[in-house]
Amino acid sequence: MARELPAIDTQLVRDLVDLQFPGWSRLPLTPVDPAGSDHVIHRLGDELSVRLPRHEGAIEQAEKERDWLPGLAPLLPLAVPVPVAVGRPALGYPWPWAVTRWLDGEVATVEGLSDSTRAAHELAAFLRALQAVAPDSAAPVEVRETLADRDAATRTAIARAADAFDATAMTELWDAALAAPARQGPPVLCHGDFHTGNLLTVDGRLSSVIDFGSLGPGDPAVDLMIAFTLLSPGSAAVFRAALDVDDATWLRGRGWALTTGLSAYTAYAADSPRIAAATTRQIRAALAAPGDGLAQGEGVRTAHPV
Repeated sequence: MARELPAIDTQLVRDLVDLQFPGWSRLPLTPVDPAGSDHVIHRLGDELSVRLPRHEGAIEQAEKERDWLPGLAPLLPLAVPVPVAVGRPALGYPWPWAVTRWLDGEVATVEGLSDSTRAAHELAAFLRALQAVAPDSAAPVEVRETLADRDAATRTAIARAADAFDATAMTELWDAALAAPARQGPPVLCHGDFHTGNLLTVDGRLSSVIDFGSLGPGDPAVDLMIAFTLLSPGSAAVFRAALDVDDATWLRGRGWALTTGLSAYTAYAADSPRIAAATTRQIRAALAAPGDGLAQGEGVRTAHPV
């Protein structure tokens, strides 16, 4: 039988911090909303944040970020949330949790950055720096899943979303992405969840990348999803050129944008207008993206939550 989680409210967070890190017991604690689908987040004082996983899929992130981000931070051109402590399960809360450095900024928006060629260059520079890091330079991490690993789930999601998007167009794109030539060479380090919601801005400029729970070696096409979640076609072309992405990699990137967009859409769109809008844009952009030789089409009907 699955273990029932206690309510992850501010009182629980306060009690965990006071119990395990009494030196921070006098710091004010303020919930961050919206926090995201994987973690409940509180700001602790002026310089720290506390992140508690909401579900089992996020329970390894605290220790992964503790092992990786202190070493990655000085190598990357955008700030990352460096952990300062990992908390233990206690008080009925069953999983590791993290205290990290607070990063000022607001979540990036399409309205603010979609047409920014500067942002396109900065995103490409971040990925080039990340991919230059040896995948075994810190603690071992599993090789990331492949497109083929997501085949059954993606086809199920296509069927579930067929009233909102053209199932034929989605299936054609998915089949083409699976059939695209594989990357030649060893896996490189990938963020793995490189979308608009995991970028922060200060004064309208990119400042930080957060949420490294999916970090691992794999096909760098997975991180091209940012072109379809944030950028306009023009700035996406600048981003692609800056990374020197070939047709096969771009097509696999479209596949990653489709499968991740569908996964979030079918899981959350019915309950979250924000996620519904973001994933609808992502799926539309993946279907319409030019530049890899696959016939293009909007493939979109009037979207509504599933």
